[in-house]
Amino acid sequence: MTGFSAGAPHSAVDVIRAKRDGGRLSDAQIDWVIDAYTRGVVAEEQMSALAMAIFCNGMDTAEIARWTLAMLNSGVRLSWPAGRPIVDKHSTGGVGDKITLPLAPLVAACGVRVPQLSGRGLGHTGGTLDKLESIPGWRARLSTVDIERQLADVGAVVCAPTEGLAPADRKLYALRDVTATVDTIPLIASSIMSKKIAEGADALVLDVKVGSGAFMRTVESGRELARTLVGIGAEHGLRVSALLTDMSTPLGRAVGNAVEVTESVEVLAGGGPPDVVELTLTLAREMLALGGVTDVDPADVLASGRAYDTWRRMITAQGGDPDAPLPVARHTHTVTADRAGIVSTVDALAVGVAAWRLGAGRARKEDAVQAAAGVHCHVKPGDPVTAGAPLLTLHTDTPEAFDPAIAALSDGVEITDTAPKPTALIIERIHG
Repeated sequence: MTGFSAGAPHSAVDVIRAKRDGGRLSDAQIDWVIDAYTRGVVAEEQMSALAMAIFCNGMDTAEIARWTLAMLNSGVRLSWPAGRPIVDKHSTGGVGDKITLPLAPLVAACGVRVPQLSGRGLGHTGGTLDKLESIPGWRARLSTVDIERQLADVGAVVCAPTEGLAPADRKLYALRDVTATVDTIPLIASSIMSKKIAEGADALVLDVKVGSGAFMRTVESGRELARTLVGIGAEHGLRVSALLTDMSTPLGRAVGNAVEVTESVEVLAGGGPPDVVELTLTLAREMLALGGVTDVDPADVLASGRAYDTWRRMITAQGGDPDAPLPVARHTHTVTADRAGIVSTVDALAVGVAAWRLGAGRARKEDAVQAAAGVHCHVKPGDPVTAGAPLLTLHTDTPEAFDPAIAALSDGVEITDTAPKPTALIIERIHG
């Protein structure tokens, strides 16, 4: 029988049945099933059934904490030489969310080491590594020794997770993606925190997105996820705080890969969209506070150009050329306003799906992405427009993608006669 071996204290069927019937899993059951799944003893279809049972019936706080610990213990834990504080940041994912790119070098320039082990995009949400790989020569894969050296020399590194980091999560995440079990708080929280705790940081700041372009569509669900994440961190002795931030509208004006790098460099050079600057500075202050650095204002550091210098050193250290031209799409199409009025909505989900269909994202992890594909948003909610004014410019190397992208945007931008009620970018702060 798959999922059972002679002398084993548990079987996969018993664990699945317990959760299917609404029971709670014991520490021993969780430890066993995560270890057995990582080793291939529990089959993919059995873990699929267990993930769906968790999706339907949930987990209590103790179960989530133990599930996180079991995934953490499936691999190695990184540790870093003593010195400047080490603070990490994680975003739950959104549309136009390029904040890691200006944030990591900014915080490093303020005196805190930032080991940002990041991922790739899937579906309508972008991936930090995909964005950075649009820079000629830049490489995502680094050894632990490389990461340690770059943290010492530059202060910041953004790269792919090392192979030994939470391998159980890597297997389970891929499975959840193809079994419609991604968006459940116990599995989201344990996935995030098993990797982040394994990274060996002193503290962690979480950017929990809420709104149409986020996994958490409501403030209430975002708050529940944030509290769960902060609680797991406290269980493991990690200083954690979380910000709930709005993802009903794309962040900034650029959505894609190379276009988001360009916008990030604009922020580091002292410009960029106000919302990207606001969130970058807010998260920087939060990271510095958790790292115990209270005598530096990141706004001053950003204005001085020191963060931009750190960005250039960070890109160069990973083989990239910060002066090289970025890829430009071969084809563009501009969506225009069909009437005069005031923009009331620029829907993050619609824009994210359009960028994905243009080639900026992937449907499966093994799919390639187009570095130059994406969407440039000419307008934000509250902007007045005239009939025929540009709303969005679509970028792609495959012009046949325009029609499905335009279809995704059919209700994505709304124009009315009255201005929408202003919304706050930073909704709430949650801490232990």
